[in-house]
Amino acid sequence: QVQLVESGGGLVQAGGSLRLSCAGSRTIFSINAMAWYRQAPGKQRELVARIWSSGSTNYADSVKGRFTISRDNAKNTLYLQMNSLKPEDTAVYYCNAVGRLNSNSPINNYWGQGTQVTVSS
Repeated sequence: QVQLVESGGGLVQAGGSLRLSCAGSRTIFSINAMAWYRQAPGKQRELVARIWSSGSTNYADSVKGRFTISRDNAKNTLYLQMNSLKPEDTAVYYCNAVGRLNSNSPINNYWGQGTQVTVSS
C-alpha cells in the first residue's frame, strides 16, 4: 500500500520559513487531490492546503499568501512551502492523498505520520 512520509519540520522563529516534503512509496493510479493538514494541541485537524489533480489549489484563509502547496509527480512528492511563519502555525502537519491504486480500487484516503512544526516568538 501507499506510504506517505513527511519531512522538513522543526523549530523556527516567527517570520522564518520551512519547506515540508511528503514522499510517497509508490504512485497512485488516479489522484483526486493531495493536501496538507495540521493539528494543534486541543484542536481538530484542519485543512491547510489542497492541490487537485487539475493543479488547482485551495488554502485555509489563515495561511493564504504565506504558504504554497506544490507537487512533483515524477518524484511522487508533495511540498508545502511555508513563509512568514507565525506561532499560530505551530502544529503537527500531515500529508494526505486521496485516490485509487488502480481502476478497480475504491477511492482511499492515505496519510503520513506527521511532522512537528514549532514556531517560536
